[in-house]
Amino acid sequence: MRADTHAAKAAEWALTNSVRLELAEQRTLVTGLHLGAADTDMMAGYDGYKSAPEVIVAAALDGIEAHRPEVLADDWSRRVKAWLSEDPDLIYREVAAALTV
Repeated sequence: MRADTHAAKAAEWALTNSVRLELAEQRTLVTGLHLGAADTDMMAGYDGYKSAPEVIVAAALDGIEAHRPEVLADDWSRRVKAWLSEDPDLIYREVAAALTV
């Protein structure tokens, strides 16, 4: 994945958190949906693992129904979330290992 994509996803994650805080007073649920890649036409040239769109949609709807502020729809998004507090060296080793499989 390109650096600009990483930056855009990080910015969107932060924006979602900010909007959630902004709208909390009026009791508006803001659910952030995070995923690695979905098997859609837009990702046709992508070589990595892609989740089935219906799996992503089901996770999103389940999260909204459960009033969750955040839905991590696939293993990749759960891994990235866990990495946020990790030492960068660990992240690079895990990513390199995942890419060589």
